[in-house]
Amino acid sequence: MSDAQIAQRALRCLDLTDLTDTCTDQAIDALCKKALDPRGPVAAVCVWPQFVKRAQENLKGSPVRIATVVNFPAGGEEVDRVTDDVQEALSDGANEIDLVLPYGAVRRGDLTIATEMVEAVRDLVDQGRLLKVILETGELKDAQLIETASRLSIEAGADFIKTSTGKTPVSATPEAAEIMLNTIKASGRNVGLKPSGGIRTVADAKIYLDIADRIMGPGWATPRTFRIGASSVYDTLVAAIEGRAGDAATGAY
Repeated sequence: MSDAQIAQRALRCLDLTDLTDTCTDQAIDALCKKALDPRGPVAAVCVWPQFVKRAQENLKGSPVRIATVVNFPAGGEEVDRVTDDVQEALSDGANEIDLVLPYGAVRRGDLTIATEMVEAVRDLVDQGRLLKVILETGELKDAQLIETASRLSIEAGADFIKTSTGKTPVSATPEAAEIMLNTIKASGRNVGLKPSGGIRTVADAKIYLDIADRIMGPGWATPRTFRIGASSVYDTLVAAIEGRAGDAATGAY
């Protein structure tokens, strides 16, 4: 597969993201314009909850979905607060909820609170909307903990499991993606994978697509089952599709 074909495949699986602390309405307008580029469109935009309505205005009538983040980025343990935030985001028009798992609780071995939170949010995210659970694999570190967090999230009803918030020193890694995909495969459930953070080049995207093809089979990784969470890789993918050598993107996400 050529770089252009890989880039096209990755672009359609992209959750085009702006979770910067300085995000503005104008930045959301620009993000949504990129999302609708005819070389895509991308799968979704991922924005702070306060920008969901703005994104909805921009994307009305398009197939691009609107994702937002809750319990982000710290992965707190207050279930009621998180469910309140989810209800608000859904009523504002979010189609997808990216929930940070209480990963500190998982590290302590307290799986009950983590399970309760995913199940409580799952109960609210219905009608074709998606629940993506962020494991924060760079903070879990240990392979066994990543597997435990993956299995817990799948059993509690996640539609996707996602590597990272992009706000910690270690974001997506191929090692974490491999553990997560093997856990998805073992579960027998139709759950997707979202590597996120630190994916900046066509080669980076290819690594994760290749792992998915190897473990889940060629053709499994489509926008229904595979997303790349990134803001900085977009221009590089478009350059590759056009046959231009794009500069490697910069930025934490």
